[in-house]
Amino acid sequence: MDYKKANVPTSTVTRDVIELCKDTENIYETVAIISKRANQIAAEMKTDLEKKLQDYASSASDNSLEEVFENREQIEISKYYERMPKPTLIATEEYKSGEVYFRNADEEMTIKKD
Repeated sequence: MDYKKANVPTSTVTRDVIELCKDTENIYETVAIISKRANQIAAEMKTDLEKKLQDYASSASDNSLEEVFENREQIEISKYYERMPKPTLIATEEYKSGEVYFRNADEEMTIKKD
């Protein structure tokens, strides 16, 4: 899911815990999955924002009208990212819609005895 095009509410929504943990049958495991995905989304958003703001990085020695205009563009970019839904909300929606791949390593591990 592209986090920029996600149709996710920007405010907190009450969730049904039983419905959320239906796949894993464990609320703690579900929260761990969602939090790991939220961390991935947050890291992706951070790198994307840094790339966009890096274009406006200039030397501080020249204070001109052009720099003031660039600062306004930087502010607009920052405001855009502030208005976006938080990574946790995006990850929760991805999990609910089945777009998050997860596996339990403990269940896949088999012990072979000779």
